[in-house]
Amino acid sequence: MNLSKGLPGAEWRPPGGRFPSRMARFSSPLGTAVLAALLLAGAAPARAELIVFEDGRVVKAAAYRLYEDELEISLPGGGSYRVDLARVERIVDDEVVVDAVLVEGDELPSGAMYDLSYHEGRKPLFGSAYDAVIEREAKRFNIDAAFVSALIRAESNYEPRAVSRKGARGLMQLMPATARRLSVRKPFDPSSNVRGGVQYLRELLDRFGSRPDLVLAAYNAGEGAVQTYGGVPPYRETVAYVNRILKWWGPQAAVSQ
Repeated sequence: MNLSKGLPGAEWRPPGGRFPSRMARFSSPLGTAVLAALLLAGAAPARAELIVFEDGRVVKAAAYRLYEDELEISLPGGGSYRVDLARVERIVDDEVVVDAVLVEGDELPSGAMYDLSYHEGRKPLFGSAYDAVIEREAKRFNIDAAFVSALIRAESNYEPRAVSRKGARGLMQLMPATARRLSVRKPFDPSSNVRGGVQYLRELLDRFGSRPDLVLAAYNAGEGAVQTYGGVPPYRETVAYVNRILKWWGPQAAVSQ
């Protein structure tokens, strides 16, 4: 079934049909102040769900509902349809409408790059029961173990059988499509799940270099969203996710390049 045809209004495009190249980070003082002013003026951001398929298509949904291995997508104009959950790469909540928050603000400095490679002295954080697994896979894929552990806390709070309302599974919350691509056949097995999640992080590091904010944003919202917006996408969920993990990880403690 070709979902890109016969579904009026399903395929998402920003106002004007194109994306801006720069978006303000809401964590900056200027971005927060301008957003607050917009809200007071009545230009409130709209809520939506973005369904990202494994073939790269993005569908804007009014709502969605999980039925075991299927996802029902409700369209903004009415009506709904179901798809195999294995075809969905990720779901991102709380899209912020582009023209409501298009402001100029301070971005990360151009030198905000950090050594995200594995170091013996950078241990997993929080003292979980899975530290040995995290350490082993971080070393295998040459990724900072503390960084991996902070991401796991944000994704599942170290619950190996966690299932999100979006259908993501396990410690690193792998969607079925991502798990299949990474050959993770037992998503609730901590070793298999962490191995797949860290392998995916390695792919993102190879693509986005030593920018932890971009790596985390891509893990949450998808590589295409980061590429489209030229940085962290202006989704409330993604911005909060990136800020939370960076706060736990403490990039200032990493080895700056």
